[in-house]
Amino acid sequence: MNVRALTDEILKRAAGAARFVVAIAGPPGAGKSTLSEALAKALVAAGEKTAVLPMDGFHMDNAVLEEKGLLARKGAPETFDFRSFLSTVVAVRANDGEVLVPIFDRSRELAIASARVVAPETRIILVEGNYLMLDEAPWNRLDGAFDFSIFIDPGLEVIERRLLQRWFEHGYDDETAKAKAFGNDIPNARRVLGSCRPADLVIRDF
Repeated sequence: MNVRALTDEILKRAAGAARFVVAIAGPPGAGKSTLSEALAKALVAAGEKTAVLPMDGFHMDNAVLEEKGLLARKGAPETFDFRSFLSTVVAVRANDGEVLVPIFDRSRELAIASARVVAPETRIILVEGNYLMLDEAPWNRLDGAFDFSIFIDPGLEVIERRLLQRWFEHGYDDETAKAKAFGNDIPNARRVLGSCRPADLVIRDF
């Protein structure tokens, strides 16, 4: 399904809703950010006030991860501030005022609190992240938190290739890129693919 068809599907499902929250989930390297940005652009072009809410803004700080012995696993489900993320999703869906949300600054590898505003007049919210449909505690508490859910699964072979390429593009050599991808990213991808709740729509060709 292409971006235009997805946009039409979201608009159809959102008809009459004052606030409509879409989950865009999938393993690392699936293309969630790319799809979210494309959909947001298409929805704005269609006249819809739209915002993207990335889960990445809820990364625990490196100092906290180091204290917990989780720094090497950064990006795994247990390295996110789930409680704050859940509270934010609930507040965004309730739409009873503006909601301040964090963003993740990749250049500094840290989350910045209250860095973006979701305004009350924003009708469509695209929540993007690896673990939105993960069927493990506490992430399974998100069940029912979204009006429409999309899961991207291009297959593990494609994901592995993309994750390796991501590290190459960050300037890492072959050995280091493989260590990073197969030591953390790909196990996280397998975890998502092996334990996820059913989504309203699954995309395999993105």
